[in-house]
Amino acid sequence: MPGLVNTHTHLPMVCFRGMADDLPLMEWLHGHIFPAEARFVNKKMVYDGALLAMAEMILSGTTTFCDGYLFEGKVGEAAQQAGMRAVIAHGFIDFPAPDNFDSSKKMAAAERFLAKWKGVSALITPAFFCHAPYTCSPETITTVKEAARNAGISFLIHLLETKDEIDTIKKRYGKRPVQHLHDLGILDEQTIAVHCNWVDKKDMAIFADLGVKVSHSPESSMKLAAGVAPIPEMLQLGIICGLGTDGAASNNDLDLFQEMASCARLHKVAAHEPTRLPADAVLGMATEVGAGVLGLAGQTGRLAVGLRADCIIIDRRQPHLTPFHNPETLVYAGRGSDVATGLIDGRVVMENRRILSFDLGETLDEVRRLAKGVRAGGRKGE
Repeated sequence: MPGLVNTHTHLPMVCFRGMADDLPLMEWLHGHIFPAEARFVNKKMVYDGALLAMAEMILSGTTTFCDGYLFEGKVGEAAQQAGMRAVIAHGFIDFPAPDNFDSSKKMAAAERFLAKWKGVSALITPAFFCHAPYTCSPETITTVKEAARNAGISFLIHLLETKDEIDTIKKRYGKRPVQHLHDLGILDEQTIAVHCNWVDKKDMAIFADLGVKVSHSPESSMKLAAGVAPIPEMLQLGIICGLGTDGAASNNDLDLFQEMASCARLHKVAAHEPTRLPADAVLGMATEVGAGVLGLAGQTGRLAVGLRADCIIIDRRQPHLTPFHNPETLVYAGRGSDVATGLIDGRVVMENRRILSFDLGETLDEVRRLAKGVRAGGRKGE
């Protein structure tokens, strides 16, 4: 079958997996994640963490991903090593970050990032990512979007992940978040809105009219009790919606097979309707439709002559996959561990559940070493 497409994640956050569970989003972010990133994130941590995350994705059937994080160029280097298809998004936030302490130099860094990665490989696509409307000023958002538009690349932003965001943006700007972004002129077909748990009918109408795409991460939103995105309603309006895992610090895994099962079940129970968001629609969100979200519809997401050879082989000789009546069985019964072999761009990167493109044991050792420092509360880089 086609390899799976993860439309939203923060790969190096595997290093913080399980560090701060069972917390509300803002407490999780400001009380734990942002401080940990300030102390421990460096280029080596990003590279090693991203490579470990890619091992997890390859082993569970993902061949394409979209990532946004600090030192994003190191994620690109890890993707080249792993042989994965990747959209790597340089991130922006309006406070000092480990990869940029001087906000006046952020766009210069972004230009260098774009110059390095645009056109360097058929597998790597650069993008820009503003963290959220509450962490990025209107000036930052419009400047970054203009640069993305001029470069012809995707622009991503976390949007309406929690209900509190509505009140925050209303107090600052006197309007709801989607209307705020619409008035800034940043919503178009190359904008990917991430989460969207609290969009209303007017918001969805704006998305549909302007061609805004959506990335849905149900497991992360369930764990954070952030809300349930109205994905079935958006699909009915023709809004293109893909599936993502978010980072492993808030999920806590990168297995899109589990994400598909959670997605299908979540929307049924939320609507008290067993026909809501059927398995074939969810399978599409994780493959062909997800590729469309990332602007890769003509490259990957399905098996067809002329597309890149991104595909996985499922071992159906499993008790939980027997009998196997149709491919949609994989949505409810499939597991990432059922993937036996994976090819990306025609290259075998995993065979018989053994990763061939890099040394997984070495990567595991590096991340375990880093994790000891995180647990001990050591200084950055230790």
